[in-house]
Amino acid sequence: MIVLYLVALLLSFYVLAKVCDEYFVESLDIISKKWKMSSDAAGATLMAVGSSAPELFVALFAIISPEEGSEALGVGNIVGSAIFNILVITGAVGLVKKSKLAWRPVMRDVFFYSVAVALLIGVFFIGSFGVVETVVFLVVYVAYVVVVIFWRKMFPPNKIELELAQLEADTEAKKKNEIEEPKKEAGWKKIFMPIDFILDKIFPSMKHFYIVFFVSILIIAGISWVLVESAVEISAILNIPAVIVGLTVLAVGTSVPDLFSSIIVAKENKGGMAVSNGIGSNIFDILVGIGLPFLIMILISGEVIKIDEKSIDNIFTSSFILFGTVVVLLLTFILNKWKIGKGIGLFFIGIYVAYVLWQILQAVGVL
Repeated sequence: MIVLYLVALLLSFYVLAKVCDEYFVESLDIISKKWKMSSDAAGATLMAVGSSAPELFVALFAIISPEEGSEALGVGNIVGSAIFNILVITGAVGLVKKSKLAWRPVMRDVFFYSVAVALLIGVFFIGSFGVVETVVFLVVYVAYVVVVIFWRKMFPPNKIELELAQLEADTEAKKKNEIEEPKKEAGWKKIFMPIDFILDKIFPSMKHFYIVFFVSILIIAGISWVLVESAVEISAILNIPAVIVGLTVLAVGTSVPDLFSSIIVAKENKGGMAVSNGIGSNIFDILVGIGLPFLIMILISGEVIKIDEKSIDNIFTSSFILFGTVVVLLLTFILNKWKIGKGIGLFFIGIYVAYVLWQILQAVGVL
């Protein structure tokens, strides 16, 4: 039976990546242009929703699940995804291409990210979510969006930011002039050809982008439910706390679309954008991905939601690790004069591997 649940997990991860990258984010991009949103506003709102939709729906279904301790699975998934995004995405950007970062936008995002993590730690210290806590989460996110929208007016681009913008523009122009050679389909992708065929038939053409948007949401929601149920069953069969499955397996699976998109962006001399995307996604994941589902559940039930005591220690510790990654990230950038390369990339990925090994050793009872 566990094999079936593992297959369900793998297929779900693939469908999530496919739907998010090729349909959901694409439709959101068109919608943002139709609404004449600035790139900053679109990135902080619609694009954040697009890249973080899996974590949001997984948290929602985990919270409403009747299984004991399942709410910790959703929170664990978001905390684990945040650690993955900071360490692995930043590390992958460094491995792909040396990049120079514009420090002011990164500092802005790191500040709001630190506030989000501090709020998360505070809630776990209390041990429960109420209306006040969830509303504070959402208000801080609204404040972040407002700051992003008005950022360029408050802080006009400096010399470094203008140079990086020009480098990105030159890369885009070069791409348009290059004749793209036909690419061969990767061998492993042939396994998923039936799924690709079904999805292509389900979705209309992108000229019906609003329909594509709503169909994407329905599929992401459905797949997220499958992920939650599969993860709960696997944790029960293996006698592993559900929160650890959320912190590791689900976290990696739901963050893969962000990883791939960041690698592509980094290759196009947009390493700063890729790092900012990872941090920005984390801000959305924590503040909205946790705040909104808990608020909905509190309003439906009329009760404060308590975090399962058995799971608090794991999430609480991982939250402190999450805060530690912010400090390490910032210190590393400052010491390296806001440049990242292969050395830093390997360093961050090494930290993440150590974190996963620590979680595994805890799960099997060695630690």
